[in-house]
Amino acid sequence: MTQKDYYRTLGVDTDATEKQIKDGYRKLAFQYHPDRNKDNPDAAEQMKRVNEAYAVLSDRAKKEAYDDLRRHYGAGAYRQFRQSYSEQDIFHGSDVNQIFEEMARSFGLRGVDAIFKDFYGQGYQTFRFKRGGVRGGGVFFFGGPGACRRQGHRRQGNRRPGVLDSIARQLLEKSHAGKGFQKGADVEETIHLSPETARSGGPYAYEHKRQGKKLVVQIPPGIRDGQRIRLSGMGRPSNIGNPPGDLYLKIKIRRPLLEKVKGFFSKIGG
Repeated sequence: MTQKDYYRTLGVDTDATEKQIKDGYRKLAFQYHPDRNKDNPDAAEQMKRVNEAYAVLSDRAKKEAYDDLRRHYGAGAYRQFRQSYSEQDIFHGSDVNQIFEEMARSFGLRGVDAIFKDFYGQGYQTFRFKRGGVRGGGVFFFGGPGACRRQGHRRQGNRRPGVLDSIARQLLEKSHAGKGFQKGADVEETIHLSPETARSGGPYAYEHKRQGKKLVVQIPPGIRDGQRIRLSGMGRPSNIGNPPGDLYLKIKIRRPLLEKVKGFFSKIGG
C-alpha cells in the first residue's frame, strides 16, 4: 500500500494544530496497533503509514519541506519527499516512541522496541527518537521545545534547498560533539511544593517569567526535597543555530507550620 498524502493518512486538515496532529495520530495508532489487530494483516501496513505521517507532520522542519513540495508537485509530493528523506531521517527526533510507551503502560500492549522490530527489522535501532520520561540521578526530565533541524540524504540531480546531505549532517553532528558547539546556558530556579503534592505528584502550574510563558509541569510522585526537574530547551537562548539551554526546577518542600515552630524552638534550646 503506497503512502499518498500525509494529511489524509492522519485524517487532519492542512492547517491542523500540533495538538490536532498528535490527537489524530494517537487515535489511529491505537486503532491499528498490531496487538489489537491479530486477525487483520493489513493493520501493520496501516500502522507504518500512520507512524510515518505523524513523524513528518509533527516536526516543524519536515512539515515545512513537505508542504513546500505539495505546493509544487501536488499528488507527487510524497515521492519527491522520500527522495530526500530516508526512514531514519523521518523518525529522527520524533516522539513516536513516547506515544507507543504510553499505550503500552495504559493498555498492556507491546512497546516501541517490539513493534518497530517487526515493522523495520534491526534497522529501526538507527532511528534516533526524542528522549522523554524520567531520568535517574535525582533529575526528572520532561521534554520541552527545542531547535528543529532539517536533515536528509543527498539526492541525485538538483538538490532541494534546506535539506542537508549525509556529509553535511555528519560534520554538523561532529561539531555538536566538539568544543565548538555551545548551547545556551542552563538556568536553575526553585519551586515550593506542599508535602501532599510531593507525595502524590501531579500537574503543577509554573510561570516561566524569562520567556513569558505559563507551563504545566508534571511532578513525579514521591519526589524529594532537593531533587530537580529538567525542562529541556527552556533555558537561556544561544547563538543562531544552536539550541537553548535547559531549565532546572529545584524542589523545595514546604514544612507544616507546627514542624517549623518545633524546629525554631529546638534551635533556641540548643
